[in-house]
Amino acid sequence: MTRLEPITTDNVLAACAIVVRPDQAGLVAPVARSLAEAYVQPDVAWPRLIVDGDTPVGFLMAFFDVPWRADDPSDVRSGLWRLNIDAAQQGRGYGRFAVAALGEEVRRRGRTRLFTTWVPGEHGPELFYRRLGFQRTGELSGDQVVGALAL
Repeated sequence: MTRLEPITTDNVLAACAIVVRPDQAGLVAPVARSLAEAYVQPDVAWPRLIVDGDTPVGFLMAFFDVPWRADDPSDVRSGLWRLNIDAAQQGRGYGRFAVAALGEEVRRRGRTRLFTTWVPGEHGPELFYRRLGFQRTGELSGDQVVGALAL
């Protein structure tokens, strides 16, 4: 059974061992960097190991109820911050599972949209997110496209 598990002392090394394909390496931060960011932002970051049976297959980090724009304090969002599926595990539905599980958590917390960002480009994840129903919002976050999924 596939599930999301909190990062603990028992699985942190397994999480750090998750590595995406070489052509994706410049598109998503390594898990160790994400965990460092989660450590310094514990009220914002929600890191989870994606596990199938006893096998770690990926990593997800989310955020909940974060003010998005300094010029509009009412714009508070929840979403997917990072998604790393191990290169050897890609194409098996783990990314879809992780996004769906996060969507359930966002709904449970009372939100109706799930946000994410992605680096545009040939090897980027836009097609993956679009197949899941994400729509471009027309915004950029730095050099990344912002997408939203209605829940």
